[in-house]
Amino acid sequence: MPTKFVLGGVAVVLCVPLAVSAAAAHASDEVLLSRDRPATASSVLGPRWAAGDATDAAGDTRWASADGAGTQWLRVDLGAVRAVDRVRLRWESAYARTYRVQTSDDGASWTTLFTTRSGNGGTDDLVRLDGHGRYLRVLATQRGRATGGYSLWDLRVYGPAGSTANVTESLPGAAAGLESAGLESAGLESTGKKETALELVASAENSTLNWRREFGYIEDIHDGRGYTGGIIGFCSGTSDMLEVVQEYTRREPRNVLAAYLPALRRVDGSDSHAGLDPGFPVAWRAAATDPVFQKVQEDERDQVYFQPAVRLAAQDGLRALGQFAYYDAAVMHGVSGLRGIRAAAMRKAPLPAQGGDEITYLGAFLDARVAAMRTEEAHSDTTRVDTAQRRFLAVGNLDLMTPLSWKVYGDSYRISPS
Repeated sequence: MPTKFVLGGVAVVLCVPLAVSAAAAHASDEVLLSRDRPATASSVLGPRWAAGDATDAAGDTRWASADGAGTQWLRVDLGAVRAVDRVRLRWESAYARTYRVQTSDDGASWTTLFTTRSGNGGTDDLVRLDGHGRYLRVLATQRGRATGGYSLWDLRVYGPAGSTANVTESLPGAAAGLESAGLESAGLESTGKKETALELVASAENSTLNWRREFGYIEDIHDGRGYTGGIIGFCSGTSDMLEVVQEYTRREPRNVLAAYLPALRRVDGSDSHAGLDPGFPVAWRAAATDPVFQKVQEDERDQVYFQPAVRLAAQDGLRALGQFAYYDAAVMHGVSGLRGIRAAAMRKAPLPAQGGDEITYLGAFLDARVAAMRTEEAHSDTTRVDTAQRRFLAVGNLDLMTPLSWKVYGDSYRISPS
């Protein structure tokens, strides 16, 4: 199968040798960081399919997970925090349709560099990732085939020769990740601007500005994604609700949701409630009173949606409004969906980072966002764009300065100056 190069979230199939690929221009500056580094996995099919078989030099050895639907992962320890520019995955026939590539400095908190829900096997060459971490993992959440598990012939991680990542140690959590990406102080990484963004999203997701009251929210909104719950709309059908409960159970093993992990793994990738009814919604609401569960939800929101979206927007030369537009798109469509919308907008207008006009580009981005929303019946109401983001753009409020007034689904909201 031809190699698929993914630049900015767009897969390009090239029937040319790797040596003359789009990544070749950087080959002289890249080193293979993962060769024979220690690797671990969530499971293995047997001794012949160990985790390290995906990072060794042999081309005919592979890692294979245990059979069954649900989430599995393969992790490699790079030995130190390293800059990561490129990841090359060579799938066996047991490939992942939905997966994420993530990095971590400590093996506990993870940042998503790439995500897709439309994997089709073969070789995925993910370039221009601009990440860092000591650990890198491939988190597979939905199988491409009806049977079996997941299997990789090769996991190759590349980074600049002779360099380590410039990691800011003094800032905790999301702030450290965003600062290390070199974002401007006017962006959403500032505490006040981030709070504004979270309130704007909550107005559309939960019909309130007080997002901290929504840890216990859960219902099926009949969008084909099963249960939707929590502060950002984690879904039982799209892996992130499963990840929340798994992480909660890692931090607090004896919790009221742990018993539902097998059912969450089975329904992942579908709208099914099998094994979840009637007790899961009750347990979710009970867990929402636990500060540990609340912190897990916030961490998942930041690592999976907020940080990747804001980092990408800052790299594209967008200020706070554009960063929020990217974040809101990631919340609804996933980061891979955001990249698809971005690609459509770039066909209409150049990025500010490429010398384009910021207002013109954002107009094209919002047009592409609306078009994407209208492909799903459950998201066909586009007022969160039309009477909110477009309203801010029309008055040139690119820094998302308060006061802000907008409408979503007919309800009016206002954020006053702090």
